[in-house]
Amino acid sequence: MTQISVVIPVYNEEAVLQPLFDRLYRVLDGLQRSYEVVFVDDGSRDSSPSLLRAQFLLRPDVTRVVLLRANAGQHSAIMAGFSHVDGDYIVTLDADLQNPPEEIPKLLEKMDQGFDYVGSIRHERQDKRWRDLASRAMNLVREKITRIRITDQGCMFRAYHRSIVRALVEHSESQTFIPALAFIYAANPTEVVIEHHARAAGESKYSLFKLIHLNFDLITSFSLVPLQMISMTGIAISALSTLFVIYLFLRRLVVGPEAEGVFTLFAILFFMIGLLLFAVGILGEYVGRIYGEIRKRPSYLVAEILEKPRAERKQVKKPQREVHLARTKP
Repeated sequence: MTQISVVIPVYNEEAVLQPLFDRLYRVLDGLQRSYEVVFVDDGSRDSSPSLLRAQFLLRPDVTRVVLLRANAGQHSAIMAGFSHVDGDYIVTLDADLQNPPEEIPKLLEKMDQGFDYVGSIRHERQDKRWRDLASRAMNLVREKITRIRITDQGCMFRAYHRSIVRALVEHSESQTFIPALAFIYAANPTEVVIEHHARAAGESKYSLFKLIHLNFDLITSFSLVPLQMISMTGIAISALSTLFVIYLFLRRLVVGPEAEGVFTLFAILFFMIGLLLFAVGILGEYVGRIYGEIRKRPSYLVAEILEKPRAERKQVKKPQREVHLARTKP
């Protein structure tokens, strides 16, 4: 039985793959535990698939490569990896080396203590300032409107117990945010502080637009608060509008017809139109999610899987030890 599975989504990362291979396998070999590495190529257009094939041929006993037909996105690629893991503990790691593989033992230590979900908090985050501020802002919004308590929601360097991953795969959604959904399923989650480095090469695949879209998905997936806020705002504005109409009617009776207030009315009208468009946008996000679910289109399509037959794999042997998951949160 495989003890550790490491899932790594790859998208146009040819510049960092060889350093990743060198460091990752050195760390995993040093653990003296049975392990596997599942690379998921997310429709790369550079030489990443070729490099992954070469690595599979070099270490076929502990390497598996899932090649997707087209780019499906980071979370869908990870879900594809989750569908092909054998380990009791599953670690997700980005290929860009911003989260050093040398920190994997820190997550596994927490798993050995009985936690079923281990998140990570990036120490002295090495990203652009606007990305850090945007992440902090979205963390704050998410904490206010959901029951999900994740300190650093943007970091995908995490560890999951097999039961959590199984639940994610069996109840997968067309659009999902893996760390948040796993937190909901976890009985005993925790977090650790990890080092964070600048990208070894290449550029981030998340533009500002993609980050905004991802956070809209997060909010609409786990909370009805935006809809409730729109409803409460509508009620408040309706009440104020009624009072304003009564005021204008009484003023007309007392003062007579006036033309000076027309610009005030236009300003109020424009405000109402803007608010209405915003409300339609929020409703559209929820309706769009419903539309995506009822279509039941696959989130990804697998083109090829490179793996050695299970009977031929060789794993590092280690005496099994019992790990009892705690029943209550720390």
